[in-house]
Amino acid sequence: MTELPEEYFDTVVDFIKKTCEEFGGKLIDGDSIKNVNEGFYKLRNNSFRPPSENQRFISVTSAEEPKSGAFQDFTVTIFPSKIENNSSIVCFGIGSNGFNKDYDIARRPGIRRNIQKILDENSFCKQKFDDIETNIDRKYFANEELNSIIPTLSTYTKFLPAFQIVKNLLSDEGKEVIASFLANYAQIRNWDTSKEKRNNINKAISKRTSKIGNNNKKEDYDEILNLLSLRKYVVLQGPPGTGKTRMAKLVANELNAKVFFTQFHAETSYSDFIFGIRPDTNQSKELRYSEYEGKFLKAFKYANENPEGKVLLIIDEINRANLSNVIGEMFYLFEPNMDSSNAKIKVGNIDIDKLPENLNVIATMNTADRSLAIVDFALRRRFAWYDMKPQVIQNEIPNKKFFREEFEQVEKIFNDYADDTELAYQPGQSYFIASNDEEFKLRVRYELLPLINEYLDEGLLIDAKLAFEIFFKDTISISLFK
Repeated sequence: MTELPEEYFDTVVDFIKKTCEEFGGKLIDGDSIKNVNEGFYKLRNNSFRPPSENQRFISVTSAEEPKSGAFQDFTVTIFPSKIENNSSIVCFGIGSNGFNKDYDIARRPGIRRNIQKILDENSFCKQKFDDIETNIDRKYFANEELNSIIPTLSTYTKFLPAFQIVKNLLSDEGKEVIASFLANYAQIRNWDTSKEKRNNINKAISKRTSKIGNNNKKEDYDEILNLLSLRKYVVLQGPPGTGKTRMAKLVANELNAKVFFTQFHAETSYSDFIFGIRPDTNQSKELRYSEYEGKFLKAFKYANENPEGKVLLIIDEINRANLSNVIGEMFYLFEPNMDSSNAKIKVGNIDIDKLPENLNVIATMNTADRSLAIVDFALRRRFAWYDMKPQVIQNEIPNKKFFREEFEQVEKIFNDYADDTELAYQPGQSYFIASNDEEFKLRVRYELLPLINEYLDEGLLIDAKLAFEIFFKDTISISLFK
């Protein structure tokens, strides 16, 4: 068992200082107190403790903390192993004296989300970063390579919202982990708002997230095509403006499919969608009724009559209707791998025991519409559900411009303040597409601002009210507050 030399820990400390400087941090010594928003920080270096003492750590803290003793609020702390080839832990932690000024920050869901993005499978993350009562389960330390720091960790487990296990702090991976934790800390503390420092912070985070796969998601388009081939019946769900209907039409073009399109609403009925009887509207004095084939039955018959071609039924806003009433007993047939059954469903003069192999269904659902009907579990099980999320548009749009900076500002507000449910309300990328600056400002004024006002009026995203106010004042010089 070989102990690491003190020079190893000195090199770790030097790397921390250099990285903090790149992110706009200014190191101060002594007990002088500076405003945390001016970019000042303190460095606690207890890596020099004798090997017989367990509590070795290196911490970046608020500049307002004392030079020694217990401290408060958020910190980036490293518990380094003193044994060669043993693992260390990089933590986003809280001082053992709990919260002073950071409690409101800890309550923001965005803090947890941003840290989660830089963690791989050898990590831990609490669901609530304001929780300083719950100890971390010992199973997360069930690693022989952590034996040398277990006694220290046992002392502080209540105060470790998140940590990453690192094999070697001075390896490329170790440095990436340390830098990504410090980058998040720099953002929380607003060390430096200059473009150069922001770029350094963003690069450190992006380097880490791309390496562990958070940015390697396949294109929606490819995934939906693959999902449709496997499951046949797919619901695209997401906030307004994420391109759900447009995506359904793009998929139809790729499949070269015959398309049947319908949009559900509160009054949609079985007779509208499947089959019904309607009064004849001719001028005869005698009242007559005629059969009416809904879009589902038309798509079904066309698929049966053209077995070699692809048929796609697009149902827009599927959960705006009472689905049990609209689909009725037909929901039984929405089984992607269903064989013919003895149970037949009669629709008009047709007996149906299974849906044609060449008939696919794509439905769309707006997750931000709180007036929508609930999709029951029986129907939910029969469809594959794909999340369409707001995303940056990478490609050029003919005769249009994507206002990326404003999109990212709104995205950051939702990321920082929205709880997990409220994330479903983030406006999609289509709100940020316009022909020119003037048209974009009109869209913000008459589309985006009313939408955000509606959210706030319904009690959503209350903590983000000031952030939205700043956005609208900066973008269109109009106050959110009435």
